[in-house]
Amino acid sequence: MKIKIFFGIAFWSLLLLAACNRDDITFDEPSQLLRFSTDTVFCDTVYNQMRSETYAVKVYNNEDKDVLIPRIALEGGSGSLYRINVDGKAGISFENVPLRSKDSLFVFVEIAPVANAPEAIAEDKVVFNTPAGEQKVTLFSVVQDAEYFIQTGENPVSINDNTTWTKDKVKVIFGNLTVAEGKTLTMEKGTKVYFRKNSGMNFEKNSQLTVNGELGEEVIFRGDRSDTKYDTLPANWNGITMDEATVLNMNYARVFGGNVGLQLKENTATINNTIIHTFQNAGIYGIAANLTANNLVMNNCGEADLAIAGGGTYTLNYSTLANYWNLNPSMSALGIYATNRYENDTEIITENPTLSVNNSIIYGDVPDMILFKSVEGGTFSPKINNSLLKQNANTGFSIVGQNFLNQDPKFQNYFTQKMNLRVKAGSPAMGKGTQLPSNIFTIKDIAGITRMYPATLGAYE
Repeated sequence: MKIKIFFGIAFWSLLLLAACNRDDITFDEPSQLLRFSTDTVFCDTVYNQMRSETYAVKVYNNEDKDVLIPRIALEGGSGSLYRINVDGKAGISFENVPLRSKDSLFVFVEIAPVANAPEAIAEDKVVFNTPAGEQKVTLFSVVQDAEYFIQTGENPVSINDNTTWTKDKVKVIFGNLTVAEGKTLTMEKGTKVYFRKNSGMNFEKNSQLTVNGELGEEVIFRGDRSDTKYDTLPANWNGITMDEATVLNMNYARVFGGNVGLQLKENTATINNTIIHTFQNAGIYGIAANLTANNLVMNNCGEADLAIAGGGTYTLNYSTLANYWNLNPSMSALGIYATNRYENDTEIITENPTLSVNNSIIYGDVPDMILFKSVEGGTFSPKINNSLLKQNANTGFSIVGQNFLNQDPKFQNYFTQKMNLRVKAGSPAMGKGTQLPSNIFTIKDIAGITRMYPATLGAYE
């Protein structure tokens, strides 16, 4: 028994000594330059009083010894719009930072502009001072002035007068912003409307949304994270809901990155020269609505680019509906989904939808880009003329019109990272388009190019 006790004491004593030796580490001054994972951190565009997401810089010690970095600090000091966190500690300046041999540490970076910060390019540097030399990592971002619409708890935030938005300030919406019954919201060219997660806009009965974008100064609707990676991700915001008897007039807009882009219910909508892409469910969801679209481009929507329910009338001229959704293979990724029934709790609308498509392209990955779900004997006979479709001849409904089936339009690039739905030379979509009855929005394509007849199908000449 005494021998066991002796060995036990000896064992624990050795462990204690080893632990003490591990803590007794000698740190030297660096004799070599440090190595970084990047020499420049590009933070996303931020707005006054809003923090950016956090970015990381990894700092490596390539030496065969443990070192103390004498100083790591923001060059701009306390006046900097940036904040850093060094190995778990927040601040603007750090001294004698230990870094083990062949090891690394993280420097986390974010930008947090204060109220009324000047709208400008914000640049600063993280400075590393060592005997081997001074090194810097550049921090770069753009600060924009913003106007906020913030829903707090159950208290709504609403626009109760006729209002015009301009590009002077980014509009940032938290929660739901409502345009009151009978009021008009006008958005002039270059306006940017950014939505926080789970946020959206609702237009009450008889209200109106007028979007006056221009080529090169489109009106933007998107999530509030402006890092380019979010350009290709859905579900960053909810969408825009137009209630019954509302009016939508939209020209030169870009709408992307949410759940449902536009929900149109028993209202009238005209959409021209607009790009809608990357929505979790649908780019446009029409419920017994009256929609006319010219030079409309859509892509990358989980269920369908255009979803139709409970009847309504839908006309697409010189439009391109592509769908190459690849984020969730269980979703249908259609060009157009239509059904004659809309149900929401006790509300039911049953009516056959009317669809007219002219000089357009509807193409993507699935075999049939148009799908109709009949409820209680509903019928569907879309009138499609001079259009290129990916569609089997026997789909359970008849298409009225002469078209070009299952011929690859040869898009320049259908991936949303560098989306370009113009067609390449030799595309079967070229030289098929006819001149429609007088319509100023189809004389030129979405890029402002005058069409030469017979024109190219789709939104691009």
